[in-house]
Amino acid sequence: MIVPPGSHTAFIGKPEKPHEWLMYLYGKVPGPLHPSRTYSQYYEGDQQKLAFSQMRYKKTFASVFEQWRDNFCGTIVDSTSERLHVDSFRIPGEDDGKDARQFWQKSCMDAYSTSVHLDSLITGVSYVVVWGDKDGEPTITPVSGERMAVSYKPGSMWELEAAARFEMDAWGRQQVTLWTEEYVYEVAYGVIEWEQGTRKTNPLGVVPVVPFENRSRIGCDPTSDLVNCVPIQDAINKITMDALTASEAAAYPQRYATGIEIIEDEHGNPVAPFDIGLDKLLQAEDPQATFGSFQAADLSNYVDLVDMLVQHLATVSRVPSHYFLVNSATTPSGEAIISAEAGLVAKVRERMLHFGEAWERVVRLCFAVKGDKRKDAYDMETVWRHPEYRTEAQHIDALLKQKELGVPLPVLWSEAGYSASQISDFREMRKQDAKDQSELQKLLPQPEPQVTSPTAKKPPQGNAGNAARKINEAK
Repeated sequence: MIVPPGSHTAFIGKPEKPHEWLMYLYGKVPGPLHPSRTYSQYYEGDQQKLAFSQMRYKKTFASVFEQWRDNFCGTIVDSTSERLHVDSFRIPGEDDGKDARQFWQKSCMDAYSTSVHLDSLITGVSYVVVWGDKDGEPTITPVSGERMAVSYKPGSMWELEAAARFEMDAWGRQQVTLWTEEYVYEVAYGVIEWEQGTRKTNPLGVVPVVPFENRSRIGCDPTSDLVNCVPIQDAINKITMDALTASEAAAYPQRYATGIEIIEDEHGNPVAPFDIGLDKLLQAEDPQATFGSFQAADLSNYVDLVDMLVQHLATVSRVPSHYFLVNSATTPSGEAIISAEAGLVAKVRERMLHFGEAWERVVRLCFAVKGDKRKDAYDMETVWRHPEYRTEAQHIDALLKQKELGVPLPVLWSEAGYSASQISDFREMRKQDAKDQSELQKLLPQPEPQVTSPTAKKPPQGNAGNAARKINEAK
């Protein structure tokens, strides 16, 4: 039972009317206490930094290290996000993805597609809306998971029954849009009562919203990549804070003096006889006075413990240790990097499977807006940029060997990392090169044809086989 703003009353049962759908979906939008907000804070490094520190640390360093951050969560997410780049879309046997690329470029998805992946990795889910503009051209709009909610059809994992988007403008006015298979329901900015919206027929016949779910499981909600990393990150912060506290209280050798008369002030409080400092020399006139110093604390134990926790963090997140430079000041060799990144590359490829399927649904919706038959192109493929970092020499050598096996040039160009636009330009350049070569051949001196004299004696003509037969018959 949900009571959203606007004096709406709760209801029980399956939503039927538009405002009932809005009430139901509004209750699924993540609130301020939703775990996704926590993961966003850890990614940005805005989590409560002093939560696990000692009171002495707060008194000594609270103002000095107010902006201090020792956060690995951003590195963990970025190591996956930076390898997720959509290059193009391919429909086998039909085209080279030129029309899909036009939809993609018009909506600036070269840049914003990475934002969709990033939000999904951090919070667990993000959304994309496909709709037609005033000219009937498809537009692709990314939407944060904090402003949208969807409802799946019973028994389905990808078909949507309804979706709602809740937007807020700079003046605090809310605008709401509801999509179902039958209609589109909109509540304009500033309208409080959701019953006062406008209803129009949905020309697509489907809900034009595509969820991008991270780490999808059957029967479970999508989760963030940081769900298992946050506790370890908290432990790292706690140990680091303890090390800073020890560096202030015990790392500097503490000195002591005995046999000195203690002087008290007018209130009976003892007065420190010396101003201790690195540049101070202690002395006393009393011959009974003695001086000494305690052994400084060894902070290497804290370093070893942090290194161990970072190694656990690398194991849980499947991010190679050289990303954190654990116990190493130098970058490993190329072969060692390829071997160490095998787990991360496998993780990225798994994300490509789910995100790629979602992008194919987005492109099919774009064709549906245009009324194109390719709206049912279920054999469409998302072409991703290669997620594995390799040396240029190794990469090109492998492509040359593939060429010897008869692999077509466009495939090799794609494997070499060239975009679909560049490959299309390559095709036109090769055509132009062939045309220029043909024109150049016409400008070069042409071989003169051999002209024979009409009175020249023609070589005898006949059938050599018949002549040989006649000779044998004469014998």
